[in-house]
Amino acid sequence: MEYGRVRIVVEHDLKIPVRDGVLLNADLYRPDTDGPVPVLVRRTPYGKSGAPGGASVDGLRLVRSGYALLVQDVRGRFGSGGSFEPYWHEAADGADTVAWAVEQPWCDGTAGLFGRSYEAMAALLAAAERPPGLRAIAPHVAGSGFGEGWTHQGGAFQLGFVLYWVLYDLLLEGAGLTGADREEVARAVDRIDELYRDPDGAAELLDRLAPYYRRWRAHPGGDPYWRRAAPRESYPRIDVPALHLTGWYDIFLAGALENHRGIRECGNTSRLVVGPWSHCVTGGIFPQRRYGLAADESNLDVTGLHLDHFDRHVRGRDDVPEPDPVRLFVTGADEWRTVPDWPVPGTRGHVLHLHGRHLVPGPGPHAAGSDRIRHDPADPVPTTGGATALPGQFTGGDCGPLDQREVEARADVLCFTGAPLPEPLTVIGDTVLTVYVTPDAAGADVTGKLVDVHPDGRAELLCDGVRRLAPGADTGSAPGGPVEVTVALGAVGHVFRAGHRIRLEVAASNAPRFDVHPRVLAHHTVHHGGGHPSRLLLPCPSGG
Repeated sequence: MEYGRVRIVVEHDLKIPVRDGVLLNADLYRPDTDGPVPVLVRRTPYGKSGAPGGASVDGLRLVRSGYALLVQDVRGRFGSGGSFEPYWHEAADGADTVAWAVEQPWCDGTAGLFGRSYEAMAALLAAAERPPGLRAIAPHVAGSGFGEGWTHQGGAFQLGFVLYWVLYDLLLEGAGLTGADREEVARAVDRIDELYRDPDGAAELLDRLAPYYRRWRAHPGGDPYWRRAAPRESYPRIDVPALHLTGWYDIFLAGALENHRGIRECGNTSRLVVGPWSHCVTGGIFPQRRYGLAADESNLDVTGLHLDHFDRHVRGRDDVPEPDPVRLFVTGADEWRTVPDWPVPGTRGHVLHLHGRHLVPGPGPHAAGSDRIRHDPADPVPTTGGATALPGQFTGGDCGPLDQREVEARADVLCFTGAPLPEPLTVIGDTVLTVYVTPDAAGADVTGKLVDVHPDGRAELLCDGVRRLAPGADTGSAPGGPVEVTVALGAVGHVFRAGHRIRLEVAASNAPRFDVHPRVLAHHTVHHGGGHPSRLLLPCPSGG
């Protein structure tokens, strides 16, 4: 094969042994040169026969630039041996693969790991094993753990993403199903909306073909069960420079930010790039919002970012310019900005209190008030945009900065809105809602959304989150009294323009993004003012 002026040697179906004797299948792409070269390793559950570099990176350009590229099917997928259970073997298998690769005659003894989504977190897990020869990693849209932040968020199960991911990506594609099993999975995918309403409708199928799914449901996000598949547990052991890429509407945004900060705080080099992207929409164009050509991953040159990172740290080239420590696409202003770190140094908290149906700055209002929310599991608040990865993810029709006005018209959604801003307000960092709630005895979900209300009324979603309250949970207050609930709404890099208004939505569901809780009719009371200072915290950099 020739690519540009470089002849590329391709070797298919290499069998790579790992420590328990299982053979993992891989394809090798390398420049046809006399001497050895560094190797970049990408390990995937989605099939090595696709684009060599995956969805965002031009793999052949990596090879043309002088790297060998090893693309491997993870254990139990496609041509690789062993049994597949997501993430449980990726640390050891990834480390063994790197150790094997750097000993090959075509390799100069140095390696990098990269990949997107599952592949990215697998790279982090392998890096924590410190395989010989590993010099750098580039995790793209990675999570920081397989429990909280992947299968769960704020105590809720991420039903919309996880159920579809298992049925479509893990079972229908790559599990080697044939005959009746494959037909049954295909039918389940086709009726996914029905299964979102009745998650138990696929229980028998999942127990038979993906028994790990029931285990995920049984273990909450913070359970020790998840520790062996959590990069956050191993930051001190990740001793190679990292380049993190993610998007404001990516389902794993919080994990990527945590990875960057955790690795950096352990004294290692870590770089961060955040664009206006969702997990699968990377062109900066959503059905209701265009961020401009500068927002496109291809215009940013994601492959070039990888090459600069690996050239500097794998090849040791000191002629590669030092990259920006943190590069953010700030929405609202719709431009790239460089900041010195994440969180941005010098950030101050801009507090807005809930008062009536308003958001007001300054100290909390003395007058106490409350609002009652009716929760109907048969008619939950529908997911409308945000950091989702639902079946429509490839067109972007169900994710990102969608208009919330139709949702806000529902009686079970509370809206608290600020006055028109006299001047722009820049918000960069993690947004947090603290709200006092008297939950139903059956339990409650408290969901929140941060919204930018344009002068024409468009209510553009910026970020959202959830916090689950179990029935009978210890509230630290008198029985039946209000509970102080903290909801991580998510990170933003956004400018609210002059004349725009800040809005907070509070509800008791966001389905099917999160599974519905409780599964019975319930009523909750939201308190604000007086002794219950419910409030929204926005991080504002100095001068913003």
